[in-house]
Amino acid sequence: MFILDLTYTAPLDRVDELLPEHVVWLNGQYDAGVFIASGRKEPREGGVILAVGDDRAAIEKITATDPFSVNGVCAYRITEFFATKVVPELAPFRQELPAT
Repeated sequence: MFILDLTYTAPLDRVDELLPEHVVWLNGQYDAGVFIASGRKEPREGGVILAVGDDRAAIEKITATDPFSVNGVCAYRITEFFATKVVPELAPFRQELPAT
């Protein structure tokens, strides 16, 4: 699983101009089963997305297509983690630690 931490790098008026395109992009990733939660940070300096997938490179490719990224209004920090404990509603996303 991945935490996608977005930090705005442009004024909010520019972010707001691109917000409708960003929402369409988000919806596409929800429809594809990649994103499971997202929202704005408070204070409004960016956002957070929870994404599922086994391949960091694929997640990086997806974030590169975000209209916020394409237009240079945000920077992404991607953190991979193993969701070994989850609430029952997220059971399909529970992971095992890799063998060492």
